[in-house]
Amino acid sequence: MRDGKLLRELCAARGVSGREDAVRDIVLREITPYADSIEISPLGNVAAFKKGGKRAKTALMLDAHMDEVGLMVTDVTDEGLLRFAPVGGIDRRVLPGKTVTVGEGVPGVIGIKPIHLLEPDEKNKSVPMKELYIDIGAGSRREAEEQVLPGDTATFDSVFDDSEGLVKSRALDDRAGCALLIGLMRRGLAYDATFVFSVQEEIGSNGAKTAAFAVAPRAAIAVECTTAADVPFVDPGRDVCRLGDGPAISFMDRRTVYDRDYYRLAFEIARDAGIKCQPKRAAAGGNDAGAIHSSRAGARAAAVSLPCRYLHSPVGIIAQRDYEEAEKLLAALAERIAGADTA
Repeated sequence: MRDGKLLRELCAARGVSGREDAVRDIVLREITPYADSIEISPLGNVAAFKKGGKRAKTALMLDAHMDEVGLMVTDVTDEGLLRFAPVGGIDRRVLPGKTVTVGEGVPGVIGIKPIHLLEPDEKNKSVPMKELYIDIGAGSRREAEEQVLPGDTATFDSVFDDSEGLVKSRALDDRAGCALLIGLMRRGLAYDATFVFSVQEEIGSNGAKTAAFAVAPRAAIAVECTTAADVPFVDPGRDVCRLGDGPAISFMDRRTVYDRDYYRLAFEIARDAGIKCQPKRAAAGGNDAGAIHSSRAGARAAAVSLPCRYLHSPVGIIAQRDYEEAEKLLAALAERIAGADTA
């Protein structure tokens, strides 16, 4: 995969919602040689305008978010343990025993009551978030606060492996989308477009909302990762999308009814060019399109997402083939939308 080195670096950067600085630094380094103008908003969005071979007939914004889900320290106990809250949607079942990095590189582990002390009715239940804590090895509040304070964030420690045609890593949602947009900027589009790398998607698409107001697009493509449930014990028809079947195109989610013509156009392009893609077979979840399409007077929106197993967990999995197909589909879809006389 030609963007593998970049994707590895993006996924390694720590960027919980509201703390995207390290990711933004990589994005800026990569896009500066290719952008005609770059603006950084007060919230931290990056909006890069790149001229194409032709002037766009429809102002197009492509969006991917830089932030990831994670944890935020809320309190330090007298014993030196860290209480925390989730930042974004995290399934509490995946948390116990996971190693994390807190604040400025402090290693920790998410702890729970030992199994031999559990009551019988506790043994088959997932542990409530309020009963979890992060242990950084401190022996007192004072010792812990020399390293960590409330408001510091924690990210999962994770591998990055791109063998066997897959990519396994933390934060693929949505560093894979960021890598796709950077790749499009490098290779160029036929028409002018604005590329937005937004902040705080995981806590309500705050960055995309303000970016769309500033850019004022007539059309938008959200580039995302979405839940693939092609795993055991999921009934046929409820797998939403599958790894290896190409990028998933959304028709509706909890925040957006996507433009019907753009939805059909994506499949038309894919059919004519021999690109694999699939519908996202659920009206669930949401992404930055929900904020973008309702900004100002509104914008027509499409969403192109990479199927990802174990989304919002310490390690997600995407297929390299899906990434490569998404590259081709995004370039063609952006050209057709930006080159259209009306939007």
